[in-house]
Amino acid sequence: MEALKQELKEKIINVLNLEDISPADINDSDPLFGDGLGLDSIDALELIVLLGKDYGIKLADPKEGKAIFESINTMAAYITANRA
Repeated sequence: MEALKQELKEKIINVLNLEDISPADINDSDPLFGDGLGLDSIDALELIVLLGKDYGIKLADPKEGKAIFESINTMAAYITANRA
């Protein structure tokens, strides 16, 4: 699970072009949206594409994303449970 969390941090930084952030700057339990990493709704769409492309996970309901993308921890747990 730790390797997956590190991988997610690196992919999020690359996909969202977060130039001033390193994986070490992202805490596993920090919120990805709002006060945490400060992502927005466009970033959420990019994360949905990332789940589909890299992990074979399709979100049937985009509203699911809010719970899944809460933090690195919640993303890693969801991917582990639902990976194709």
